[in-house]
Amino acid sequence: MERTIQKKFPVGGGSWVTVDVYGEPDAPGLVVVPGAMSDALGWRAVATAVDAWPSVAVVNRRGRAPSGPLTASYSLRTEVADLGAVLDGLGGVRTLFGWSYGGLIALLAADERPLGQVIAYEPVIRPFGLDVLPDLKAADEAADPDRAVEIVHRRIAGLDGEVVDALRADSEAWEALRGLAAPIYAEMAALYGEPAPDALARRADRVDLIVGGANRGTAPYGTSFDDVARRVPGAGVHELPGQGHMAHLQAPAELARLMEGLAAAG
Repeated sequence: MERTIQKKFPVGGGSWVTVDVYGEPDAPGLVVVPGAMSDALGWRAVATAVDAWPSVAVVNRRGRAPSGPLTASYSLRTEVADLGAVLDGLGGVRTLFGWSYGGLIALLAADERPLGQVIAYEPVIRPFGLDVLPDLKAADEAADPDRAVEIVHRRIAGLDGEVVDALRADSEAWEALRGLAAPIYAEMAALYGEPAPDALARRADRVDLIVGGANRGTAPYGTSFDDVARRVPGAGVHELPGQGHMAHLQAPAELARLMEGLAAAG
């Protein structure tokens, strides 16, 4: 499935959200919500590998080009409202999928509006990232995206120094990461803008939660996954064997097959 069109939705406050659409642009299908340190382009391999829906619409959340700025009033609720504008604009969405921070946004949206199916891959929720929040704030105030990228990859993702050094040595890849790091402090801080909800996705007919086998039961992604799963007691829990948080980049075909299987089950 190839990208056919890009749509733009105004979301108020002088910002906007773009959506990359693959397949039939007017057919109800799958909507993908990427998380932090990710954009619509990063989900291209998954979108092109999925065939269970006639269309795949990948949201390019605010704060990453060509979508608009975060704005001063940014919060987690801003993200939910943005997603609502996208869902209303697209119409007839069959399945909503979210990854990481995007998974939490999707689950919160399904607490406010009826949705047929929600799938979330390793959604995060507070206290995720609390230990690095002060350092991310300092990097943001110093306008130091290099430091922000280092914090995310070393202290959250747990990559060793050699891996991070290899990323830095690839100037094109590192520059892309610097751009994606621009909203990371605001996004992480948004997790703490209000108390964590006791329940999620209460208006979804079906919820499926996916955890990478490499992260099952381990901090920070596996333990945050468990925190979310407890808030969606009726959800199906599924494992993607051998994968971690970046399955969309490291194993897009395997992730696409699992998503298609969940679509068929739903």
